[in-house]
Amino acid sequence: MNNKMPEMIQLVIFGGTGDLSRSKLIPGLYKLYKRNSLPDQLSILGLARSFSSRKAYLQSLEQSLKEENPEIYTKESWNNFKEYLDYLQMDFTEDIGYNKLYHHLNDQEGNQAGRHCIYYLATAPEFFPMITENLKEHRLSKSREPGWPRLVIEKPFGYSLSSARDYNSQICQVFPEENVYRIDHYLGKEMIQNILTMRFANMFFEPIWNKHYIDNIQIVSTETSGIKTRGKYYDNAGALRDMVQSHLLQMLALITMESPADMSTESIRQEKIKLLKTLADSPSLGDLRDNLVIGQYKSGIIGDRTVPGYQDEDNIASNSRTETFAAVKLNINNLRWRGVPFYLKTGKRLHKKSAKIYVQFKDDFHPALSKDKNPEANLLIIKIQPEEGVSMQFNAKEPGSQDKITSVFMDFCQQAPDLQNTPEAYEELLLALFKGDQSLFTHWDGVKNSWLYIDKLRDYIEANRLEPEKYNPGSNGPTSSEEMLNRDGRRWWDEEEFNANT
Repeated sequence: MNNKMPEMIQLVIFGGTGDLSRSKLIPGLYKLYKRNSLPDQLSILGLARSFSSRKAYLQSLEQSLKEENPEIYTKESWNNFKEYLDYLQMDFTEDIGYNKLYHHLNDQEGNQAGRHCIYYLATAPEFFPMITENLKEHRLSKSREPGWPRLVIEKPFGYSLSSARDYNSQICQVFPEENVYRIDHYLGKEMIQNILTMRFANMFFEPIWNKHYIDNIQIVSTETSGIKTRGKYYDNAGALRDMVQSHLLQMLALITMESPADMSTESIRQEKIKLLKTLADSPSLGDLRDNLVIGQYKSGIIGDRTVPGYQDEDNIASNSRTETFAAVKLNINNLRWRGVPFYLKTGKRLHKKSAKIYVQFKDDFHPALSKDKNPEANLLIIKIQPEEGVSMQFNAKEPGSQDKITSVFMDFCQQAPDLQNTPEAYEELLLALFKGDQSLFTHWDGVKNSWLYIDKLRDYIEANRLEPEKYNPGSNGPTSSEEMLNRDGRRWWDEEEFNANT
């Protein structure tokens, strides 16, 4: 695949002063500048109502960068980087703003509105259709060159299949699918990108990557923080929509998809879509009473500070039933995986910030070893954050003993001190965006099938008036999630690590 970066690119950021721009986009672009990886002629145009001048806008961005990324900020590099930045005061809900934008882009030397232009919608999803329609009405959505202009959409893409379908229908009336880039920042993480290479470039993995050798797979993403300032969004979303629909199901697709015909974007996408479709096409989710757990954190003490419960957070209803924790057991009904349970778990205000995939192999050990030596399960652990790398747990004789078995680990750390630090997710996504590489972005068919599955879970919750189980901050989450695995004779591996370390 030949993805060549154009020399000239105009990046237009709707919501140029919002949290996403300050915390992810501008720092990501700044880091690409320091890596000398930006297009030769890049113009970054921030759109917002907040500031009346470019000077005030740049001062605000610089202050945010200094506070949130002090380890990378220097005055000299910022002064050079800010030459890429421009600002246009604009209300994107009013027609006059798009007239200003059209003339601003056409005034750029050698540029034409729409040519090599990327519109980044760093706004709430309900504004996506309105912005794209205005881009069309004001002659900003067309280019003579295939693949341009590009439209970037942040998650969440809708709140259900119905809303996502409505958004997509309106957007695709203006921008063809190949010009739409739906961001899931987990796909930019180095170890997520490494999953397919690990699977298909190692003969000791792929032949045993199936129901005959794998006992279960656990995909876990936990956070220590609460909802922070995202109350208005989060109370309409919850853990299933916010995390499972996007991040966890994308990881599931990569870890379980069939071998693609080649490593092209289209081949990989098609296999991911087929996998997600097996979830969406399931005739029934069965009895979810024992296979789905939702929870909500309550107030409590973490360390030396008291933290509020979810219902006490800003912009949260006092009787909210929104889940801040979700764990689900699912099955993939295809030849490779039939009968293998998959356990997905995510939550806020838990004991640690971590994202890992645990592949547990079957324990068909030699009878002489399994009878009374109690060898531990063989594990492959793919570490996504905060550290990135791979661990393998296997059994060996304990040194100095005659026949005692002990578990040992072999670690590969992607960010070890003697290796070059891996780029952060947004750096890689922005670079792929500039090159037109769609492999790190989600296709509408994948989004659709993810929502089909999540809507079934949500329908079950609403039909049964399922109440989220309260759990203490800093804990493993609801006890029901442990019971879900105990019934299967298994345990959460991230909780095993936690318990062993305390």
